[in-house]
Amino acid sequence: QVQLVESGGGLVQAGGSLRLSCAASGFRIYSIGWFRQAPGKEREFVAAIMGSGGSTVYADSVKGRFTISRDNAVNTVYLQMNGLKPEDTAVYYCARDHDLYGIKTTAQQYEYWGQGTQVTVSS
Repeated sequence: QVQLVESGGGLVQAGGSLRLSCAASGFRIYSIGWFRQAPGKEREFVAAIMGSGGSTVYADSVKGRFTISRDNAVNTVYLQMNGLKPEDTAVYYCARDHDLYGIKTTAQQYEYWGQGTQVTVSS
């Protein structure tokens, strides 16, 4: 049974940092993506990492501030978020790719989703 559980969200001041975790079970090696959704907005891509951890991709809005990584020994993917801005406020979701080929950046290409974790950045 595929399961993804996010944790690490919270309230932080602008300029602060948070590290999100996505604990996966029921599979290994698939690419994992992070997405976020703010109130009244569509879900948007944030970052993704291939199963081997060798390749990553980021949205332009977070490039240079966020870092995605994974520890396959504990089947967990991380999103280190530095230099947080109020516009980063959203519910953050991790998701598993629907196949083993390449890194995807659209939500429709991800098959399994976690329940989300709230990140709030105050100004």
